[in-house]
Amino acid sequence: MNKSPIFQQLIKLYHQQMVSFHTPGHKNGNIYNSLGYHDFKNNILNIDTTEIPFTDNLFSPMGCIKEAQHRAAEVFGSQETFFLVNGSTSGVYSMIMAATKPGDKIIIARNSHKSVINSVFLGDLDPIFLYPETDDHQGIAMGIDAESLDNLLFNNPDVKAVVITYPTYHGIACDLKKIAEITHKYDKILLVDEAHGAHLGLSNQLPATALECGADGVVQSTHKTLPAFTQSSMLHIQGDRIDREKLRFMLQLHQSSSPSYILMASLDMATMIYQTKGKDLMEKLLESIHYLQEKLLSIEGLHINDKSIIGNYQVKDIDITKLWISHKAKGITGPQLEEKLRSQYSIQLELSNIYGALAITTIGNNKRDFERLIIALQEISKEKGKAPVKEIPPISYKSPVQGCSFKKAIYHEKILIPLDECNGRISGEYLIPYPPGIPLIIPGEIIDKEVIKYIKLLRETGVEVLGPSDGNCQYINIVNT
Repeated sequence: MNKSPIFQQLIKLYHQQMVSFHTPGHKNGNIYNSLGYHDFKNNILNIDTTEIPFTDNLFSPMGCIKEAQHRAAEVFGSQETFFLVNGSTSGVYSMIMAATKPGDKIIIARNSHKSVINSVFLGDLDPIFLYPETDDHQGIAMGIDAESLDNLLFNNPDVKAVVITYPTYHGIACDLKKIAEITHKYDKILLVDEAHGAHLGLSNQLPATALECGADGVVQSTHKTLPAFTQSSMLHIQGDRIDREKLRFMLQLHQSSSPSYILMASLDMATMIYQTKGKDLMEKLLESIHYLQEKLLSIEGLHINDKSIIGNYQVKDIDITKLWISHKAKGITGPQLEEKLRSQYSIQLELSNIYGALAITTIGNNKRDFERLIIALQEISKEKGKAPVKEIPPISYKSPVQGCSFKKAIYHEKILIPLDECNGRISGEYLIPYPPGIPLIIPGEIIDKEVIKYIKLLRETGVEVLGPSDGNCQYINIVNT
């Protein structure tokens, strides 16, 4: 038995020399090598320290951390920036709970990350869900209709805040500026999960940043699309709608009392790279993306999302550094495409669904990475799948009936019963079909016949349903009322 199985597995992965089209954004440290920052890489163990004289304190910064956060605020265009060492999740929890109090109503985009949904539980909030458009042919959640938000705010004047994901995992950007104008028209707080958009300010070929659009609070996963280390993120604030002192308390509540100086240093380095070399690196990246698009344009049956989608499905813009690649016309599913790229070409993508797969590109990628991906996709395009990819009939994402609060559903006694017996019962767990990743049901909502029928259809077509303790969805945990 290995004495250090995690380390040995990671070393094994490193020696495979996979081309990274997944997070983190530094791409296996390649960006530090290419820029000559060997001193940083070589001293990682040496800088693993704690709060001692001269190292400052994350929760009461007076020295180097204060200086680094102040520089990040200037670089990313906020009034105040906070470093996060417990991932974007801690920032999402903190900004939502700083902007609300228990019992408050809050509007949440239904395609939000689970940390946003979990904030409802932690903050004892009353959620109202806003549903995005969906592209049923690709299984992707698309944009948010600003007018639908206007109607919700008009009919719910006691709402405290609005939470939007921008851009989505797949790079879809809604009209956030209009959403901000509507939110502020009703004197509400706009909070944005910009986990996948820390890089947007590096080019006008990319969507505007959430701060530029007028968001009050923004969380960015600096490690996803910029060269910070995994779990290191930032929270940006502008304006006076969020109580800063309450926010500082929430940040201490949701983060470790022993913050990693390695993660904080990586945030500082990412800021420096963004400021001094980011625009040049982004220009090269976009050139490589355009080169790939041109090379693959003539391949029959290959689909890659591009700006042609703008104007449809409430899409205002698209982040083209996210490459959604589909070979379903050839009968090749997303998981099959992902597996072929990994096993035959040593290229690792971020994720896949039955329709396609997602490649996340960053300023850490180089031209050689794209050359390998182009060759691989050209060769795979000559193949043909065993059978046509089965389309999943769309479901009407209506607002489910609330049976009890999210909090009660989590804490209350639950029993596991067959799916067929769940009609009219209160779910005690999530039911999230992937694709498109929008919860059908969250804890506390009532399961009806339409949901049961749809879950069965998903099972038959082999679509993964996230959330249930029974991975096969034969049984569901329901609240034992």
